[in-house]
Amino acid sequence: MTSSASFRLLAEAPALVAVAHGTRSPAGVAVTEALVERVRALRPGLDVRAGHLGLAAPSLESVLAGLDGAAVLVPLLLGTGYHLRSDVPAAVAAAPWLHCRTAPALGPHPLLAEALAGRLAEAGRPERSPAPVVLAAAGSSDPAAGADTARMARLLALRLGTRVVPAHAAGSGTRPADAVAALRAEGHEDVAVATYLTAPGHFSEAVRRGVGARLVSDPLGPHEAVARLVVRRYEEAVRREAVRQDVVRREAVRQGAA
Repeated sequence: MTSSASFRLLAEAPALVAVAHGTRSPAGVAVTEALVERVRALRPGLDVRAGHLGLAAPSLESVLAGLDGAAVLVPLLLGTGYHLRSDVPAAVAAAPWLHCRTAPALGPHPLLAEALAGRLAEAGRPERSPAPVVLAAAGSSDPAAGADTARMARLLALRLGTRVVPAHAAGSGTRPADAVAALRAEGHEDVAVATYLTAPGHFSEAVRRGVGARLVSDPLGPHEAVARLVVRRYEEAVRREAVRQDVVRREAVRQGAA
C-alpha cells in the first residue's frame, strides 16, 4: 500500500502510534507503557504501539519501520514545539511506504484538566480548596509552547475554581519555585503544584525537589482521562482523513465529468 492510499480503502483500521518524548528513567518508560495499555483497553483489537523520540526504546523510526498500510501518530506531548514541528515529521518522511497522519499535541484540553485535578486530589488537595495552584510544565524556548501552557492553566482554573499560575521548569517563563514563592509572598500558604508532565523523569524530579511546596502532584501518567484523550485524537485524525479523501474523490469525479 503506497502513501497515497486512503484510510477507507484499508481492510483494517490504521495503527495508533503513541509518540513519547522519551526518558532515561525506567519509571518514566513504564508509565508510558501503562498508558499505552490503557489505550489498548479502550480500543480492543486496534494495533496500538509506542515509539520514543529519544533516550528510550523502541524509537519512533523503528516502530514505523515495522508497520505497513496506514498509521495515525498521536504525540504524547502537552503542547506545540520543536518535537512536533521537526522530529515527528522527519520520522514520517523516513517511512514513505506508510500513509501517516499526525494528530495534534494532547494539550491544552479539558480532559487534561480532569487528569490534573485527579492527580492533585490523589496528592491530598481538598476538592473545593480556594488555595492557588502552580501548573509546572517542562518548558520550552518556543513561544507557542508557553502559550499552550497558559491556556492549560486557564482550563485547570475553570476546573478547580481557583487561580492557576503557569510555570516552566526550563526554557523561558517563570520557574515553578519562583511562582510558589510569589504566591506565598501574597499571603497564600497552601500553594499546590500540579505537575504538567506525562511521565516521571528529569523534569518531574526537578520540580518536586525545587518548589518546596507541601503538595506536589504526580505526573499525568496513565490517567484514564489521558487515555481517553489519546483515543479521541486518533479518532479525530481518522475522521479528518476520511473527509479529505471524500473531497479528493468528489473533485476527481467533477473533473472527469467536466
